[in-house]
Amino acid sequence: MILIILFIAACFLAYSNGANDNFKGVATLFGSGTTNYKKAIVWATTTTFAGSIAAIFLAGTLVKNFSGKGLVPDTLIQSPEFAISIALGAALTVFIATKIGMPISTTHSLVGALFGSGVVAVGTAFNFTKLGNTFLMPLIVSPLMAAIVSLLAYLLFRKLRVVVGVNKETCICVGAEKIPVIKTGNTNEFLTLETESPRIVNLMDEKECIEKYKGNFIGINAQKMLDFAHYLSAGIVSFARGLNDTPKIVGLLIVINALNIKWGMISVAIAMAIGGLLNAKKVGELMSKKITPMNNGQGFTANLVTGLLVTTASVHGLPVSTTHVSVGSIFGIGTVTKKADLKVIRNILLSWVLTLPIAAICSASIYGVFLYLK
Repeated sequence: MILIILFIAACFLAYSNGANDNFKGVATLFGSGTTNYKKAIVWATTTTFAGSIAAIFLAGTLVKNFSGKGLVPDTLIQSPEFAISIALGAALTVFIATKIGMPISTTHSLVGALFGSGVVAVGTAFNFTKLGNTFLMPLIVSPLMAAIVSLLAYLLFRKLRVVVGVNKETCICVGAEKIPVIKTGNTNEFLTLETESPRIVNLMDEKECIEKYKGNFIGINAQKMLDFAHYLSAGIVSFARGLNDTPKIVGLLIVINALNIKWGMISVAIAMAIGGLLNAKKVGELMSKKITPMNNGQGFTANLVTGLLVTTASVHGLPVSTTHVSVGSIFGIGTVTKKADLKVIRNILLSWVLTLPIAAICSASIYGVFLYLK
């Protein structure tokens, strides 16, 4: 029975992870107007699922790291109660954040949950050194690195665009506008409403204006090439997220010796996909629209940087957060364009600071209940 509860807890964590994280890879596709929400989330789900399946072959190191191996004694790792406490502590934290529309890190939640249950279980025997070096340092450094690389990459791409003769075009609306005109009749008994339709030129609001690229690159229309590259980069980010996040959750299932790691990966991948399809919109809209406005080229740059950094980290077993890297990349673009909403960034940073202690408290409380029941 306890092993069934562990499996359900891991799937709940995977569902919450998908709801909070799935849309992050395609946020710039939606935010830049390249595609609509429905197409974006379908593309995100498909490529994330592919990354989860690839994790079976490429991400064994992360499975071991997030089982707690090296942080606590091996005998504790084999305890289903310990794994359940971690899974539920992290899942509750991510689920609550999703409901209020705040993009937080499942990785950060897992680290906090590991810490909370680990300290309750073994006290000072907990390996604080490994916690700092293996987990916390990548989580702190990755968003800063992403912001810097994204900023530099966009400046480089913008210079390259000018060199090859691709220019930006901004749309304007030309047409008739209805203007109410009030005239009074001679009898002064009634007011009559009439309208005039003069020809006008109307500059659209910046948020509504569609910015396109005019020109060719190696004989191909620049806008079509950019749209294709943008979709590809969004797919890379989502694939990398599936590759990086799935083994972190599956690591909690290694105590179920009867469950093959391959089937654990597939189960987590399915739960993650369902969470993304059903419950990702609130976080998706914040990532897409509220951090900074972006055009196609800026969105492509942010996604490309995020995908490369997260994929590299996954292959080397570094538990970086796709959330941190993605937000860092988007913020890097907003820094260049000077359009980043600092209030939104401040709220996101605050949620990141609170993630670890909230997950630790939830996890420690659940593990404490298990100890009491024993």
